[in-house]
Amino acid sequence: MEAPTSPPSGLPTSPPSSPPSTGADVDTVARVAGLIRSNVEKVIEGKGEVISAAVVVLLAEGHLLIEDVPGVGKTMLAKALARSIDSTVRRVQFTPDLLPSDITGVSVFDQSTRTFEFRPGGVFANIVIGDEINRASPKTQSALLECMAERQVTVDNVTYQLETPFMVIATQNPVEMEGTYPLPEAQRDRFLARVSIGYPVPAAEIAMLSNHGTTNPLDDLEPVTNSAEIRKLCSIVAQVHMSDAVQRYAVALTAATRNSPELILGASPRATLHLVRAAKARAALHRRDYVLPDDLRALLQPVLAHRLLASAEAAVGGRDAASILQGIAAQVPVPDTTP
Repeated sequence: MEAPTSPPSGLPTSPPSSPPSTGADVDTVARVAGLIRSNVEKVIEGKGEVISAAVVVLLAEGHLLIEDVPGVGKTMLAKALARSIDSTVRRVQFTPDLLPSDITGVSVFDQSTRTFEFRPGGVFANIVIGDEINRASPKTQSALLECMAERQVTVDNVTYQLETPFMVIATQNPVEMEGTYPLPEAQRDRFLARVSIGYPVPAAEIAMLSNHGTTNPLDDLEPVTNSAEIRKLCSIVAQVHMSDAVQRYAVALTAATRNSPELILGASPRATLHLVRAAKARAALHRRDYVLPDDLRALLQPVLAHRLLASAEAAVGGRDAASILQGIAAQVPVPDTTP
């Protein structure tokens, strides 16, 4: 997913017939997104594409999974994004002994009032940082399922609504690392996108030695927006127009993963919805009030790849979900959106 600094190319760029223009609104989205991106880049240098992906997920009202080897800045990215927004933030360190009640909350009996009092868990915040999520057991991981999908928590048959915006930014090490559990399919499907930071280029790493050697750059990071404005921007993104042809293209892409003989698990209908939401956010960041097929194609890997499971035959042949998805995208006809 590239940074929204230039318009997409390679496919028709003329706007389809759409409702009255919301150009001024998407300009606001792009402006605030640029402020967030620039703020995070003060901490994470040379990773503009990854930061743009995180901003897209935020504006699409989704959840972000950051997967990479230890020490490349996964938690730093999550913290920097959270600090760029003046909202409530809580961090949950996932460990093997973490309990589901530590995440959702627990009812405690109060001797003085002789009633049960609910004590909220770690998910009661606008932005929840789940650090090394795959070091906790699958039972504990499952405590996030309801809040990520429905933005609510049920404890002792009582349902508590979570305040919006609500975003889970989870980091995890590759499953080959010692002491990790694989994320269940249902858990992975609730993350709108998965990104990898990767190692920095030498110039960025040298700059990091100078800037991070004596102080923590997070200490000087100030918010550039707040939760109320993020809610407003999310509502603008939701109104970005998507033509019938582009909608059919999105469905065709996800349906092709379900019919591929190289995949034993294709993209779910939730994946299609996430792809559409992310495409609208990307369009708004490019100052467009309409979605192009380019938006969908640019988001295929981060939005779909982590949900797919390659067959044993494909794995033996050296084909992973990402490469299979790339082949599928090349086979699905791209609609002509020229009016």
